[in-house]
Amino acid sequence: MEYCNLRGIQSSRVVMGCMRIADKSLQHTESLIVEAVRAGVNTFDLADIYGNGDCEKIFGVAMKDLGLSRKDYIVQTKCGIRRSATGKWYDFSREHIINSVENSLIRLNTEYIDIFLLHRPDALMQPDEIAEAFERLRGSGKVRAFGVSNFSAMQIRALEQSGFLPVANQMQFSLGQTLLVDAGFNVNRSVDEATSRAGDAFEYCRLKKIAMQAWSPLQYGWLEGVFVGNEKFAPLNALLDELAEKYNITPSAVALAWILRTPAFAQVVTGTTSPERMKELCKATDITLTREEWYALYRATGKQLP
Repeated sequence: MEYCNLRGIQSSRVVMGCMRIADKSLQHTESLIVEAVRAGVNTFDLADIYGNGDCEKIFGVAMKDLGLSRKDYIVQTKCGIRRSATGKWYDFSREHIINSVENSLIRLNTEYIDIFLLHRPDALMQPDEIAEAFERLRGSGKVRAFGVSNFSAMQIRALEQSGFLPVANQMQFSLGQTLLVDAGFNVNRSVDEATSRAGDAFEYCRLKKIAMQAWSPLQYGWLEGVFVGNEKFAPLNALLDELAEKYNITPSAVALAWILRTPAFAQVVTGTTSPERMKELCKATDITLTREEWYALYRATGKQLP
C-alpha cells in the first residue's frame, strides 16, 4: 500500500469510507476494518451526518473491540451539513464546529480527530470565525489537522485570508464524473466541456499542494449508479477488463488506479462494505497506469480531446 504525507500525517492512498456501516452488524464492520488494515489501509473517513451519527458510534465500538493502537490509524470526520424540520442547511459557525467535534469525539470513543473536514460550503461562513474555532480545537489537542470537502478554489482562498490552508479537499471524481478535468482540456473553446463546473479546484489544489480525495470513485453522474459492469458504458468496461487482465487486478481497482494516476489526487475514498472487495480495491495502489492508458480510459468514457 502506498502512503501520502498530509502535512505531517502519513495517510494511506486508499481510504475506507464508513458512510454505509450504520445498518451493518458490529461483527461485519469489524471484519471490514480488519481486511482494510491487512491491505495497508490506515485511514477511515466518516461524518457526523452519516447514519445520523450511528456510523461514528459503530466505528468507535469496532475499533475498541479490535484493540487497534490509536496511533496506528487515522480518523477523518466532517461537520457542516444539518437537517431540521425546515430541510437541509449548512452551518460553519464557531459554536457548531466546536460542538460537532466534541460530539464526534464521544461517538468515536477517541481523544482526538486526526483530520476534520468542513463538509459542504456554507454561504454564511465567516473565515475568521472558522479560524478561531480551528485554533481552539488544535490548541486543545482535539484535532490535529483540518480540511474541506466540495470546495472551489475561491472558497478555499476565502478561508486562507484567515491563515487557514486545508490539508485536503474531498471532491467527487471518477471515470464516470470527470468535471474536475474536463474544462482544463477545453480552454478557449465554445463546447459545453469548456465550462468550469468545479471552480478550478483541481488546479488550485495542485498549486497549493492540497491533497485531493476522490469520493464515489466508481459512480457516474450525480450518484446515478456504478459504471463498472454497466452496459451503458460498454467501451469503457471493455478497456477496464483489458487492463484488469494485464495488471492482474479487478476492473474496479483499475478505475481507482486511474484516479490515483491523476497528480492532484492523493487518495480515493471507497464506500464498499464487502471485506473481500475492500481487499481487491486496495490493489489499485500496486500499479501505475501509463500516460497512454490514462488517456485511453478518459476517451473511453465518450469524452473527446481537442
